[in-house]
Amino acid sequence: MSDRHDTQIIDIAIADKSPIVQSGLRAMFESDERFHVVAVAADGERFMEAVNRLSFDIGIIGWEMPYLSGSAVLRTLRGREDAPRVVIYTGSQELDIPRQAMALGAAGFCHKSDPPERLVETVLAVAQGRMAFPYVDVRLLELNPLAGLTDREREILAALAQGMTNQQLADALKISLNTVKFHLKNLYGKLGVDNRAQAVAKYLGRAMR
Repeated sequence: MSDRHDTQIIDIAIADKSPIVQSGLRAMFESDERFHVVAVAADGERFMEAVNRLSFDIGIIGWEMPYLSGSAVLRTLRGREDAPRVVIYTGSQELDIPRQAMALGAAGFCHKSDPPERLVETVLAVAQGRMAFPYVDVRLLELNPLAGLTDREREILAALAQGMTNQQLADALKISLNTVKFHLKNLYGKLGVDNRAQAVAKYLGRAMR
């Protein structure tokens, strides 16, 4: 953290797909003398450019972002000694995101429906070296069969629901047929199904809730 006038200032960078959220977060943190906003990005790729170019303490990033999602950013930051601590800030209603974010190395989580003060408190806690996550009822997570899937597995499952063949999947994702089969095997195992018809049925059943 920067040392200015004997006060520890928390340097932060913000990434969100919404310009309104970007400007709102920038205004909120810049009006608080405890923080200094060093960068604002519209997607995960630009956030990673800021990581490579600048030095800051905390990244406040969305989960669903173009080019590089929040989960992909966390995976990219893994193992980097100079990586900022990351707070996921999302409006997604997916119950499993806090657990996924924690497993991928995030230091905190805050929902966009929470009061703004909650985000400030979360960032302050993370800056002090603490983890800041909401309570999640694990019994609810067990109701979601899609919770443990990776981004790529979710992408493949959605494509299956559209009726795409293995070859069409390979062409669309620019991966080999063997890689498609590898992903499908993992996908079926996680969903507890034996074939694509059962996987699609489980996917559609979840989507219609």
